Amino acid sequence: MTAIKHALQRDIFTPNDERLLSIVNVCKAGKKKKNCFLCATVTTERPVQVKMVKVKKSDKGDFYKRQIAWALRDLAVVDAKDAIKENPEFDLHFEKIYKWVASSTAEKNAFISCIWKLNQRYLRKKIDFVNVSSQLLEELPKVTEESVPSGENQSVTGGDEEVVDVYQELNAREEQDIEIMMEGCECAISNAEAFAERLSRELQVLDGANIQSIMASEKQVNILMKLLDEALKEVDQIELKLSSYEEMLQSVKEQMDQISESNHLIHLSNTNNVKLLSEIEFLVNHMDLAKGHIKALQEGDLASSRGIEACTNAADALLQCMNVALRPGHDMLLAVKQQQQRFSDLREHFARRLASHLNNVFVQQFTQALLQLYNRSYFLSVPGHDQSSTLAQHSVELALPNHHPFHRDLLRYAKLMEWLKSTDYGKYEGLTKNYMDYLSRLYEREIKDFFEVAKIKMTGTTKESKKFATLPRKESAVKQETESLHGSSGKLTGSTSSLNKLSVQSSGNRRSQSSSLLDMGNMSASDLDVADRTKFDKIFEQVLSELEPLCLAEQDFISKFFKLQQHQSMPGTMTEAEDLDGVTLSRQHAAGAPLPVSSEKDMIRQMMIKIFRCIEPELNNLIALGDKIDSFNSLYMLVKMSHHVWTAQNVDPASFLSTTLGNVLVTVKRNFDKCISNQIRQMEEVKISKKSKVGILPFVAEFEEFAGLAESIFKNAERRGDLDKAYTKLIRGVFVNVEKVANESQKTPRDVVMMENFHHIFATLSRLKISCLEAEKREAKQKYTDHLQSYVIYSLGQPLEKLNHFFEGVEARVAQGIREEEVSYQLAFNKQELRKVIKEYPGKEVKKGLDNLYKKVDKHLCEEENLLQVVWHSMQDEFIRQYKHFEGLIARCYPGSGVTMEFTIQDILDYCSSIAQSH
Repeated sequence: MTAIKHALQRDIFTPNDERLLSIVNVCKAGKKKKNCFLCATVTTERPVQVKMVKVKKSDKGDFYKRQIAWALRDLAVVDAKDAIKENPEFDLHFEKIYKWVASSTAEKNAFISCIWKLNQRYLRKKIDFVNVSSQLLEELPKVTEESVPSGENQSVTGGDEEVVDVYQELNAREEQDIEIMMEGCECAISNAEAFAERLSRELQVLDGANIQSIMASEKQVNILMKLLDEALKEVDQIELKLSSYEEMLQSVKEQMDQISESNHLIHLSNTNNVKLLSEIEFLVNHMDLAKGHIKALQEGDLASSRGIEACTNAADALLQCMNVALRPGHDMLLAVKQQQQRFSDLREHFARRLASHLNNVFVQQFTQALLQLYNRSYFLSVPGHDQSSTLAQHSVELALPNHHPFHRDLLRYAKLMEWLKSTDYGKYEGLTKNYMDYLSRLYEREIKDFFEVAKIKMTGTTKESKKFATLPRKESAVKQETESLHGSSGKLTGSTSSLNKLSVQSSGNRRSQSSSLLDMGNMSASDLDVADRTKFDKIFEQVLSELEPLCLAEQDFISKFFKLQQHQSMPGTMTEAEDLDGVTLSRQHAAGAPLPVSSEKDMIRQMMIKIFRCIEPELNNLIALGDKIDSFNSLYMLVKMSHHVWTAQNVDPASFLSTTLGNVLVTVKRNFDKCISNQIRQMEEVKISKKSKVGILPFVAEFEEFAGLAESIFKNAERRGDLDKAYTKLIRGVFVNVEKVANESQKTPRDVVMMENFHHIFATLSRLKISCLEAEKREAKQKYTDHLQSYVIYSLGQPLEKLNHFFEGVEARVAQGIREEEVSYQLAFNKQELRKVIKEYPGKEVKKGLDNLYKKVDKHLCEEENLLQVVWHSMQDEFIRQYKHFEGLIARCYPGSGVTMEFTIQDILDYCSSIAQSH
């Protein structure tokens, strides 16, 4: 242990100007033995600091490191566990309790004894030693400041060691004095004992001199003592005076204490009064509603702009008073309770008045709109007016009524609606439901009449004008409607049945008209010209252009008037669903709580669905009518509807308009696909006449018409991909069915059918330049070229039949291995036989055969494709090719014979030219 102590002093504490006083080898109680050392140290410089340091061996085990240190003044308790029995365990209570187990009881006792001595020596605050033997706690001898030299280092160790002086180095002056003394004595260095005796004698002389000096000063000492006695008497007198002064001051102190207590009570009273005044001012400032606001809430005019502004300001002021954050205890005051009840009554009264007034405004606007609607219907039903001429003269009638004035009048109440939403959600929800009821019936009538006009414009028929005669008289209908609306006490309960009856009656009339329109027979595309299709396109575009701003304006109004957020996020609580006549609206659990943004967006969408529930079926009916009028109208509708859907989705992908138009676009796309399927089916059902030429097939011409129309419609359209897919299906169907018809043709050769129709297809694709059909265009050209060549070879055949047979025999001999120049030695192929065959085909016979061939080709080909000269020129080239082949064989197999054909290539050209000109 001594070696360890020496090593720790050298390596750890000496560099830090510390001295190691005691050490104990310990480990933590209750854990695996990881030994460490607890060291008690003091600093070598004043003021002395006493520390307890935990030292641990490094992981490599080759040196010690300082782990943690505690100041001894922070030690509160030393618990030795047992004062009688030997026990190596002990606890040290710093901010937390450290439990240790020493390697031996002796080391533990020595360490605790050292801590006790350090505590007695250096600390004012005494440490509590618990369960420690009294033998270990021994008092240290008192050491005065005079007995300890200044700057002296002291060492305190465990066991029985006392405080001992340690060597202190001499300063310069002391060294100088000793040197002077040693120089005065010759034996100071050689004979230390003699030097010590001399010093002792001198010391005795000095002591004697000191005693004589003290005895000589006895008289001065007596005088000094007398003076001290007199000073003590004076002190006693001063103490008596101070005692009297203290008694006097005590009474003054009591009086000042009373004054201080009185001042404290006054200050406390003033403080309470200030706080009370502050509370009263707070309540008065925040819970006092002006008389003008109260009057506006009770009697304010909700019809004028000034009255609406006054009521809005009053409602805001009331809401601020009701929502003021009361301080603790305010809600227990009777005046506050009464004021809150008054505010609640004012809120209920104004909410009822506002809801009733807005209901009346809804009824008034609804009645006014109905009157305008009946005026329009009545004008159209005046006897003696032809409806088609009326519509032609008044094209502006294909327009939906403008609701902007109604919206403008209602938006004045937007802030009041926001107030109602935050204060009385039940009435706010009731107004929302009533507004949807009115608007759904009004828009249903307006939109259905609008679509009826559009259908009449599309068909140009006047039969449907009779429907207006079945409408009720406008005066009686509007009066009955108004009375039923006003008779519901603002809740509109009585108006529903009347509205439903009128709606059913009007709907029945419209359904009868729609059915009459939709029951019209299908018209083929050939019955309509481009002007009719353009007219349909304009009408359909006008319908969509009217519906789009109507829906957007109504959605924007709903958002502003009912204070429903469309884009910005806002806090809210969880909602529950409530069904209003089949429309689900989001409702808060707590009345007055704002809806979260997702629920508010859903509410806008559901309100729009309820209000415009007739748009989608009416659009579908109009689309069905357009499809019945002309199946090619689906192309116009697909382009227009796609553009409007794309526009609506750019504004808000989840809006009612985007969703509705998207649903209708699905129907239009289905009709478009059905149109393509019908064309393919018609191709498959084509039957050709057995007695007439085939010519250009009908579906080939229809594909040309379809492609030309589609290219003009889909120019720069968003749904170009749908058209490309349709092209691919159609062109495949055309190719397959052209080949099918060609195979079934009896009068017209197969090659002619293929050649003419694929030439027509190639010409169409080349003219239209459809990028997605480039491969099909090349295929059509290849098929046209192949079948032209096949037809030319098949039709031309062997115009010089015997000559052909002769030279076939020659080629057969050459193929058997006979040399070409030796063929003339063959009996059947000698020069005489060749001359006989050539004489049978003079120029006149050749021209006659070519003329018959021209007539035959002319019968096969149709005039509309104008391929006769092309085919005739190809036959001419083929005939010349055969002629050159025969001449080559004669030159190679019969050299020097002088045998030639009786007609030349120029003769062939002249024959073909004269035949073509003669026909």
